[in-house]
Amino acid sequence: MERKKILFVAEAVTLAHVGRPLALAQTLDRQRYDVHFACAPGYERFLQGSQLSNWPLTSIASARFLAALAAGKPVYDAPTLSQYVLDDMRLLQQLRPDVVIGDFRLSLSVSARLVQVPYVSVINAYWSPYVTQRYQVPAIALARILPIALADSLFNLVRPLAFALHSRPLNQVRRAYRMPSLGRDLRRIYTDADYVLYADIPEMFPPSDLPASHTYLGPVLWSPPVALPAWWDGVSGLRDIVYVTLGSSGQGALLPRVLQALAPLPVTVIAATAGNADVGVVPDNALVADYLPGELAAARARLVICNGGSPTSQQALAAGVPVLGIAGNLDQYLNMDGVLRAGAGALLRSDRLAQDSLRATALQLLSHPEPRAAASRVAQQFQRYDAGARLAGCLARILQQ
Repeated sequence: MERKKILFVAEAVTLAHVGRPLALAQTLDRQRYDVHFACAPGYERFLQGSQLSNWPLTSIASARFLAALAAGKPVYDAPTLSQYVLDDMRLLQQLRPDVVIGDFRLSLSVSARLVQVPYVSVINAYWSPYVTQRYQVPAIALARILPIALADSLFNLVRPLAFALHSRPLNQVRRAYRMPSLGRDLRRIYTDADYVLYADIPEMFPPSDLPASHTYLGPVLWSPPVALPAWWDGVSGLRDIVYVTLGSSGQGALLPRVLQALAPLPVTVIAATAGNADVGVVPDNALVADYLPGELAAARARLVICNGGSPTSQQALAAGVPVLGIAGNLDQYLNMDGVLRAGAGALLRSDRLAQDSLRATALQLLSHPEPRAAASRVAQQFQRYDAGARLAGCLARILQQ
């Protein structure tokens, strides 16, 4: 039987958008599938041992992406997406995959259709037009200059206009290729594909009138293939362990403040900098590494403190551990809304972070049984989903057509 060629494309603006498709790629049966992976240079260390055919594909710099998020501005302009389309098409025409699977590679909305390759998008359910969400003002200028309640009201008033502004660049590119507009709702921009796979569970993000081409994968867990630090085996289980990582999405600079807030507590802190934070003087109760295997770290912990994004939140919840999310961008607020509805954590704002409130919230999550019981319920729900098997089922349906 001839193996079908599957191309995963990661928009490498954060490590999460590399790790998630990488995790999915590694689930596929190599006897059935010839698996290829495309992303920007600089992530080679995370591909070690993956046995994937790797293709370089340019993405905008993470710093540019994070700066746009922080300013509430569109991440991409039309010229950038136009170049993306050309780059995509060059790779698709060279490789000729049977299916292309993209993670936040918005240009595939155009390029995959032009080359006539079935296109699957992996996205979080809270970006779906078919999932109701409650929007909170993220850490943008509006929230810095106004009381949060007022900023929230104004944000929800102007959000449709902001979504329309963010939708314009891709619609401009589509128009240049005589493709119809996707409209003014950014959620349609993010989910325009032949098939859409949600890296979430419907129990946390329930759908309404979901099309047959949209499917929940369940949690997609990935940890970087890094060696354990020298201190790993010496961590005592006599005190509660708190795992802290603020990821690569902009909150890394807060890590020293988080460590100082936890310093007076009778806990052991294990922290990962994601390679982007100088923690300064490390408190006596903290151990720090650039990267840690997040699933193992979460499994050892009684509390996980992160930026509120889905990758680390899912690692924590899969282990039945509550999440304290210090959210900055809208994606993180949307994810944490699901965590809060499940009762499995707490949310703090990155732009209003005070050490006293962080310490008090951490103590509450450590000492009260309800958040841990809720996280355990989510862990049981997670176990009903096998993302790799669900992906394989989706591919089987596509390739039979």
